[in-house]
Amino acid sequence: MQIFKKESVSNYLEADSRLSKSLTTKDLIGLGIGAVIGTGIFILPGHEAASHAGPAVAIAFLMAAIVSGLVGMAYAEFSSAMPIAGSAYSFGSVVYGEIVGWILGWALILEYFLAVSAEATGFAAYFNNNILAAIGINLPTALQASPMEGGVINISAVLIVIVIAGILLMGSEMSKRVENFAVIVKVAIIIIFIIIGAFYVKTSNYVPFYPAQFHSTPFGMGGIFTAAATVFFAFIGFDALASNSAETIDPGKNVIKGIIGTVIIAVVLYVAFSMVLTGIVNYKELNVDDPAAYALQIIHLSAFNKLITIGALFGIFTAMVTMFIGGSRLVYALGRDGLLPKFIGRVNAKHSVPKNAIIIATIVQAVFAGLVPLTQLASLINAGTLIAFAFISFGVIKLRRRKDIKNTGFKMPWYPFLPIVAGVFSIFFIIMLPDITKISVGIWIVIGFIFYFVYGVHHSKLQKQD
Repeated sequence: MQIFKKESVSNYLEADSRLSKSLTTKDLIGLGIGAVIGTGIFILPGHEAASHAGPAVAIAFLMAAIVSGLVGMAYAEFSSAMPIAGSAYSFGSVVYGEIVGWILGWALILEYFLAVSAEATGFAAYFNNNILAAIGINLPTALQASPMEGGVINISAVLIVIVIAGILLMGSEMSKRVENFAVIVKVAIIIIFIIIGAFYVKTSNYVPFYPAQFHSTPFGMGGIFTAAATVFFAFIGFDALASNSAETIDPGKNVIKGIIGTVIIAVVLYVAFSMVLTGIVNYKELNVDDPAAYALQIIHLSAFNKLITIGALFGIFTAMVTMFIGGSRLVYALGRDGLLPKFIGRVNAKHSVPKNAIIIATIVQAVFAGLVPLTQLASLINAGTLIAFAFISFGVIKLRRRKDIKNTGFKMPWYPFLPIVAGVFSIFFIIMLPDITKISVGIWIVIGFIFYFVYGVHHSKLQKQD
């Protein structure tokens, strides 16, 4: 048993050759914006302004974006050197060894699956309250809420997961067309809100910009740092682009363009949205689940609420598509390598997609979306993401030392300074997360170790190689 045995890049490239290469830079940016501009922009700015940072929540988004951009460059270098499915799991298996790769994959299963389920419950809330109710359809509580919330099943959340699974099973060409259209619609609606809202900003709402009650350690910046750690939820998904590198045309050039393009567009929209929102309404009043709609009511523009609802639905839908793709490709990679049952690693010949992995992801995500509340789902997502961010950032140093892995495409600048900075900031933001989140993800990691030693290591293709 050699748990630190390293996987061969050539084996991964051969296995992933069955996947169709059809994604361009434009498609990757569409997928990235699809994931990053989701529930986060319609909920997080209000919550974090009210709870941790006041109007300085815009700075928190900027900080999260900078770190995401740095980590994104690390992912892009890995994707350029080895354009394979599985993202951090596969990269970790090559440079650190199988056990580390498995734990990274296990942590990211938490990110991708729970993110889709959390987005599905958010979609259901907007759909039930603003679309069905508007046409006179009021679902009974039993079909609107999870058992923990006094219902039986959140049926709308389950159905949207199934609809997206159907789109993905039709192949990457169909999914990227749907994604690109939806991204254009939601970004247009967000820009409309920013432009209209700018005329109603009261500069008095920006004073104080960083309220004294949020000043805490370290350096009095604790509120902003905590907000930044929390709003990482808004930026997860750009790393899912690395999961698609095996299906990308010229990944050495296009993945970095897709990741950096995503982060730049996202931070501009998030910062502008946050500044307008906290300028319209005092931050103390923004601890609501629909802050943009609430702001429009304050300035007596309630007619635009439906537009915000449409934007939210499109935003959540596209986020689910990207995270669904990333999660299913990760599960496929684990099945491909024998760490999960091998039938999960098969590729459908007709549509060139990992059909069984998509079906498994659908079942798990639908169960969580239907039976678990949004707040319970969201609490675990950031920690798993940041663990992978730290390992991939530091992993660039190990990658550069591998003479057997040639990289003629993108390389992270200012080596080794930037990889170290990205890794240190990722660890710092893990420390800044709430204690309950750290405890919960610790339990999840322990379960992952147990599964690996009970099942994975005994069925691993890598362990069976001479």
